[in-house]
Amino acid sequence: MQFGVVVPVQEAARAKAAGFYFIEEVVPRFLAGNQSDEIWQGGTLADNSPIPVRAAKMLIPGSLKLVGPDTDATALRNYIQRICERAERTGIRTLVFCSGVARTVPEGFDRKQAKRQILEFLRSSVHFCSRHNLMLVCEAMNRDECNIINSLPEALQYVWEVDHPNFQCLLDTFHFWREQEPIENLRDALPWIRHVHVADSPVRTPPGISGNCDYRPIFAELKKAKYDGDITIETINYAPILDEMEQSLLFLKQQWNEA
Repeated sequence: MQFGVVVPVQEAARAKAAGFYFIEEVVPRFLAGNQSDEIWQGGTLADNSPIPVRAAKMLIPGSLKLVGPDTDATALRNYIQRICERAERTGIRTLVFCSGVARTVPEGFDRKQAKRQILEFLRSSVHFCSRHNLMLVCEAMNRDECNIINSLPEALQYVWEVDHPNFQCLLDTFHFWREQEPIENLRDALPWIRHVHVADSPVRTPPGISGNCDYRPIFAELKKAKYDGDITIETINYAPILDEMEQSLLFLKQQWNEA
């Protein structure tokens, strides 16, 4: 198990100096699926990074709708194909399906149809993920940010319906606490957890900085399950973590050891 942090790859040297083993990037910024190969710089940036870029979040930009009457299956397929090719090129191993704006169900739109649209997208995406040796993980988001897939049990329903080894589940402590999910939800999901995001709640601040969040119960469950995946600090804005990341990392390591 290793700790990483969501920051731009240009800040990788500072992350390494603070003790992190990897960074997690943002898909639209780093893999830039709407950019042509001629102007895309992600591969060069990854080659020159002092620590690896092992994951990328926010799979789909808000401008590319997954749900509703205005979806474009061909555009989505072409976008995901390019993203997966670039992810493999840069050494990324995990792509995070959060994309709250893109997957939000429009008011009045049939929710069963919305679920079918998401499943169709996921089944198409996991085909490319498998081809490029990538793990796609489903993130449950709190209801203030998205109105579908709001809990670990709901995320698991998608994982089970897609039924593919390259599509698994993510635990995000911020959303988990915001939704007041019981620890039993985590225990039930543990066999499918392949990636973890951590941040304090109710505001997404660096772990340990607010002083009001105890990660030890969650870490204890992960340790019981012999979780050996990555754990990434994800704040709402990367700027604050740059000044506090060493303190936050030390806090997380202490919490892990005490769990």
